[in-house]
Amino acid sequence: MSVLENKKELLNWNYCSSLTEYKRRLSHVVQIGDLPMGGNYPIRIQSMTTIDTMDTQGSVQQCIRMINSGCEYIRITAPSIKEAQNLGIIKKELNQLGYKTPLIADIHFTPNAAEVAARLVEKVRINPGNYVDKKKFETIEYSDSSYEQEIERIRDKFIPLIKICKEYGTAMRIGTNHGSLSDRILSRYGDTPIGMVESALEFLRICEEYNYFNIVLSMKASNTQVMVQAYRLLVQKLEEENLKPYPLHLGVTEAGEGEDGRIKSAVGIGALLEDGLGDTVRVSLTEEPEYEAPVAKMLIDRYINRGQHKPIQEITTSLINPYQYFRRNTNEVLNIGAINVPRVIMDISGLESIDYNDLKQLGHYYLPLTDKWGMTDLGTDYIYTGSSPISFMLPNGLKEIVDDSVWQRLDQKQHVFPLFTLDSFQSSNEKHLDLNFIRVNYKDFTPAFYTLLLEHTNIVLILYTQNLHAMPALRRLTHFLIEKGIKTPIVLERSYLNMPDEQLQLFASTDCGSLLIDGLGDGIFLSTRENSFTDRQEKVAHLKTLNNLSFGILQAARTRMSKTEYISCPSCGRTLFDLQETTAMIRKRTDHLKGIKIGIMGCIVNGPGEMADADYGYVGVGKDKIALYRGQNVVKKAVSSDKAVDELIELIREDGKWIEATQEIDYQ
Repeated sequence: MSVLENKKELLNWNYCSSLTEYKRRLSHVVQIGDLPMGGNYPIRIQSMTTIDTMDTQGSVQQCIRMINSGCEYIRITAPSIKEAQNLGIIKKELNQLGYKTPLIADIHFTPNAAEVAARLVEKVRINPGNYVDKKKFETIEYSDSSYEQEIERIRDKFIPLIKICKEYGTAMRIGTNHGSLSDRILSRYGDTPIGMVESALEFLRICEEYNYFNIVLSMKASNTQVMVQAYRLLVQKLEEENLKPYPLHLGVTEAGEGEDGRIKSAVGIGALLEDGLGDTVRVSLTEEPEYEAPVAKMLIDRYINRGQHKPIQEITTSLINPYQYFRRNTNEVLNIGAINVPRVIMDISGLESIDYNDLKQLGHYYLPLTDKWGMTDLGTDYIYTGSSPISFMLPNGLKEIVDDSVWQRLDQKQHVFPLFTLDSFQSSNEKHLDLNFIRVNYKDFTPAFYTLLLEHTNIVLILYTQNLHAMPALRRLTHFLIEKGIKTPIVLERSYLNMPDEQLQLFASTDCGSLLIDGLGDGIFLSTRENSFTDRQEKVAHLKTLNNLSFGILQAARTRMSKTEYISCPSCGRTLFDLQETTAMIRKRTDHLKGIKIGIMGCIVNGPGEMADADYGYVGVGKDKIALYRGQNVVKKAVSSDKAVDELIELIREDGKWIEATQEIDYQ
């Protein structure tokens, strides 16, 4: 039995005011310099510098670039007293140049640095997992009395900071990280969301005892499921203990770079924003920090007018556990549902004609010399061709869907599957024996519809909505099925009109990923039918974008691992090597390893802790020195950086997980 099940009496499953109506959580207002957070104030945007804190001018110039990109709060690392002291100089320089953006000191192992910084900047961030505890990754049994003794030790170290913050009007973020929970917390709660929450609450209760309330809370994790569950549980626990509804800092820690980092951030952050949670957002990308704020803004701005959505029938009793992942129990229909990974459907109906080479964009490639097909790890499962069926034989790993009216006229129906409307399915005299898709929305959910689904076990539903509040609208439809005991698999369909690729990444990741991390969804079906392209080649190339995005969402939601995952920190002043360059180098050597998770951390602070989910770790421990990890255990210490990638590969090879990259074949 899990820790969460043991503590089920703590939960009443209510972490937001409504699962279907958009209402932003009304949080306690926290004053951070001249820019308050929480309450009815806008959701704030923040980021973190990557330059050495002792490089005053470099830090100032980077701060200015971040401010110009839309950053409203700036976090700067202060690993020791000297960096904490230099924050005051950086702040003075910025003020003289006319920049009043609040600065936040990032503190991990050094309470004395926090006490210095709290007198100089507007906010300090502490990590309760290592502010007092020195993590040794040991399993220690604590009695109730010894546990309380540890709490008293926390009080002794923490109370001086509280008093300073009260005196100077300094705000504080108590920021828990999934990967840096203390040995004491792990011993009692395990590596769980409730352990993350309790880690923060231990510090928060002390703050409230001293009437200090200028506090922001965060529950960061690289695993989006854990991250979302922890934030939800935190909100629930604050209410249960009659604590103030403190504002929430949202972020997926170590999200990575490029498309993957954006998708992963949107899945986690977006899932919480959809339910009205969050008062400030930081998108953690392994890129220059000024690239983070525009991504955060794009996520946030989507909710400015969200309250104007059409009404959705309320979910009064949810049968889904929002604090622990369970996939919805569904029938197996061919290769969809039950224990099968969620499937990807690609819409290619907009192409006038389709040839072999078009399928290359979807991970299926034809080899003329051998007259055979090959498939990449991102080979789509189904293609929807609408009214224009494929004129050639498809590879075994790919299946075709056509409109039901077209399917009825086909001579060979066995390996092609019909897409019905509910009306056309009910009126049709012929259905496929194995698999029939029915595209439905809210109006179709009637008692007669439920009866039909209970009578037929060869149906997969494609759910769509035109509601502005799309994710909760689709969630409502799924709950109808759960409430009726219907196990029909569902595919999540979302269509976006004339949308730039980066916005498409964020919105689709939010809409579909939010459902997938709750175990809702047996497939994903994205389209941008109305997007205007100048020529056919551009349209075909866009299919690759959609296909990669679909697989990226499934991976970010931890429901289908199809490629190597890089858990890389966004760099900061503690970083001991060029993170962007190193991440690119490791990716180049390892990105063919399907399902392997590699953590790339700039320093020991972000080392074995922050990469809690990684299979292997590459961590800076000194100038040109790298430690290599298997999980959270160091296996090679102080490896020269020029040999570290080779040593990492050798470690993977020792575990029998290494495969050689195959040379890309030019099949055009």
